[in-house]
Parts: sequence; structure tokens; C-alpha cells
Amino acid sequence: MSDDEKSKSRTDLENPADADATPTLARVSSKLGSEIALERNFSFLSCLGLAFALLNSWTAMSASLSVVLPSGGSVSMVWGLLVSALGTLAMGLSLAEICHAFPMTGGQYDWAYILAPESLRNGLSFFVGWSAAGGWVAMSAAAWAFIANFVFGILALWQPDTETKSWQWFLLYLALSLIPFVLNTFFVRTLPAIDRIGGVWSIIGIVVVSITILATSRGNFQSPKFVFATFYNETGWPDGMAFILGLLQSTFGLTAFDAVTHLIEEMPKPSRNAPKTMVLAIILGSVTSFIFTIILLFVIRDFDTVVSAATGPILQIYYQATSSQAGATCLLLFNLGGMFFSGQAIMTVASRMVWTVARDQGLGPLSNALKPVDPRFKVPARAIIFVLVWVFIFGLIELGSSIVLNAILSSSVVLLQTSYFFPIFLIFIRGESAFEPAREHIVWSLGRFRRIVNGIALVFVTVTSVIFIFPPAIPVNGSSMNYVIVVVGVVGLLSTLTWIFHGRKHYKGPSQIAERLEIAKHA
Repeated sequence: MSDDEKSKSRTDLENPADADATPTLARVSSKLGSEIALERNFSFLSCLGLAFALLNSWTAMSASLSVVLPSGGSVSMVWGLLVSALGTLAMGLSLAEICHAFPMTGGQYDWAYILAPESLRNGLSFFVGWSAAGGWVAMSAAAWAFIANFVFGILALWQPDTETKSWQWFLLYLALSLIPFVLNTFFVRTLPAIDRIGGVWSIIGIVVVSITILATSRGNFQSPKFVFATFYNETGWPDGMAFILGLLQSTFGLTAFDAVTHLIEEMPKPSRNAPKTMVLAIILGSVTSFIFTIILLFVIRDFDTVVSAATGPILQIYYQATSSQAGATCLLLFNLGGMFFSGQAIMTVASRMVWTVARDQGLGPLSNALKPVDPRFKVPARAIIFVLVWVFIFGLIELGSSIVLNAILSSSVVLLQTSYFFPIFLIFIRGESAFEPAREHIVWSLGRFRRIVNGIALVFVTVTSVIFIFPPAIPVNGSSMNYVIVVVGVVGLLSTLTWIFHGRKHYKGPSQIAERLEIAKHA
């Protein structure tokens, strides 16, 4: 695309009255050529299923219980979840309003460009794109690591004397992560159905598990004081700091709600369906997780054993509730299946995010290699392979140190929240004027509540992203160090070097942004 064409695209966006009449999908698609090459396979229900299955909040939180139990215990699990739900909902509402006005497949990456001052557009969108892509890749690795941990937790329950080797864990992790690669590459048309099944699985799972552990624990419930007012702090930090550190568990379970925006070019009516799906996913995830968390706390019998169990906390809770290895294992299959659906959906979104940035020359010399869409399967196959390679690399790091998983978990949250921060901050500063280019089709907004909602979101992102970099316990040593700073630092270093040696000359912002916006609005 020539510089004159790029300039016209941006002028059309900034001055819609001077642009051509609203283009049809066919005419704009023809103008873009191969830029819009993905099929529209996702309906509103399948997108909602994807978002709910991807968040799978109750399963994600149960997989990361080891983070919150020493950092506040019951208080952090219950009240911390409410804090995270409020902060995440504020983020979701803020981004949903932007998404309604500018339904773009790059999500926060495109919005940073649209909303930023002209002098900062290229640089800001470049780094937001890297932050979002890095966060999604890290989250993909974390999902499959949790599944591998579930499997070896079952082994520890049945054969407690068997020592698990790290290479065995890695081979299982490797095999598991190949499954979503195959699905996302060769069976893309089945993904909407898989995502709907994932949403149903998650709902059935939480109902079956909750009823079962309540029924088998009857007469042995914990007191309301234990559930709602017992603070457990083994971190060495003051209680307030421990509480905020414990928010990582619930925040991880609700982060990644932007998933649906990266599939906008594959769904109908995205200006309505995408923002609606984002907000509904957060609400559903928060409500189901809150109910499940309270039930878990009521059925715990020995808290100290849960914290230190080789099986992992959630399987130990199931075992204490059912007093049966078979029963606990069967219940964990719902969690394991939920994480599987979540993991495959995360790889879908991670690959789309990488592809979007590469399409715009945002990944340096690798961009041209990663941006082609497979003509047969209509998927960004090379971007999917790129994500898979990094998932393998994260697994190799985990092979060398078991404490790296927490760093991968934390970095996925920090990187994604950082990418959310900038569009929300720009809206907070610019206010109503930021939406002028899209005024003609806006039918919903936060109105006078915008500044309040944006402010809550910005405070939540700032506080949690900073605190999540802190060591989870003090005094700090090799086993308690938080290596999230290393992961985030590597992403920051690579993006900076890419910008210096390639991006400044070759990256001109999201390509053909005005035309892609018209496709999204009128599809």
C-alpha cells in the first residue's frame, strides 16, 4: 500500500464526512485483496461460548489456587475476587465502549493507534501490539502447563510414592499443546462448535462439581467465619500487601476478555456482538467463580494440607470432600476438560493477535514470514506455528525451574493489562471527542459514567500490574523470586530492539485501518 493510500485511509477515518459513501463488504474486501482472508465462522453464541470457555474463570481460578492460599487464604479468595471482578468489569466496560465505536480485529492494538495523538500513534500502537501478543502467548503456555499439572496431580493422588520427573512433565506438556495446534490449523471450521461445547462443558462442570462436593461434605462444613473472615498469610509481607498479591489468582481467571475482539473479522455484526460478548463473559465468569469459591471454602476440611498437597490444592479439596480417590479424580476431569477448551481457544486468539501485528510489519523481519494466510484452510498457519514454538520454549524454561510457572502466569496478566491500559487512558484523557470519527454509528456509550468507570479501570490496572511484579514471599531467594520481571523485560527488550532497527522505518501503523473499520461496521 502506498504512502498516499495510507494517508487517505487515515484521513477518511478522521474525517468521515469527506470519505466516500459507506462501502459494501464486497467492494471493500475487493479493495483490500488478500488482507481480509479469514472466513466468518463465529456467530454471537459461538463467540460467547469462546469467551466463556476461554476465560473459564472457575476452572482457571481453581488451577491457580496455590497463588492465593498463602496470600490471604479465604479472605483473598472471596473478597479479593469481588475486587478483581469490579476492576475487570471496569476494564471490560471501558474497552467495550471503544470496541462498539471501533470494531477492529487488532483490539487494543488498533485502538491505541486510532486514539493516540498523531505524533505518538505509530510508536504506541507498536508497543501495545507487542504487549498484547506477548500476553496471549504467555497465557497459552500457562494453560497447557496447568493441564499437565492436573494430570500429574492425579498420579500423585493414586501413587503418592511415585516421583515425577521434569522431562516426563515436559513431554506431556508438549503432546498436549500439539492438540490445539492441529485443531486451529486443520479443523478451523469445527472451532465454533468446539467453543460452544466448551461453554456448555464449563456450565455443566461447575454444577456437577458443586452439587457433588456439597452433598458428600454434608455435616462437615466449615464455619462462615472461616469462609468469609479468616486471613492466612505465609508470604512474609504485611497483610495488605499479601491481599493484593492474592488478587493474581482471581485476576488471571478474568483476564483475556478481549479475546473476541481479535476474531472480529470472523463474526457477523461485530460492533454489537463483540462488546456485548466481552461484558457478558466477565459477568458470567465473576458470578460462577464467586459461587464456586464459596462452595470450595465450605467443604475444605484441612486447610494446611490443601496448601502443601503434592496433588495440587483443588484435587486435594475434592479428595477431602468426597473421601474417595475415584470421586476426586472424576470431579477433576471437569476442570481438566475446561482447561483444555480454554487452552485451545487461547491458541486461537494468540495466533490471531500475532498475525494481526505481523500483517502490519509490527514483528520486524519476521512479519513477512508470519502474515500469510493458508489458502486452503483460511487460517494464519505460520502465526499458529509461531505461537506453538514459543509455547515449547516456555515449557523448556519450566523444565529447568518449577517456579517459572508463576512468572508465566503473572506475565500473561501484566502484559495483557498493560495493553488494556493505554486505550482506556486515552479515552479517559480525550473524553467524548475520541469517538468523533465513529459518531454516525454509535448507539451505546457509558455517557456521564465514562470517567468514573475509566478511572476505576486505570487504578486497578496500575496497582495490580505493579504489585504482581513483586516477589510472592519474603525474604527473597532463588525459590521465591518473581521472574515475571524477566519475562516482561524480554518482551520489552525485543520490542524495543525491533522498533529501533526495523519498526521506525517500516512500521506505519495498522494497515488500511479505515477500510477494515468499514468492513467490521457493515458486515
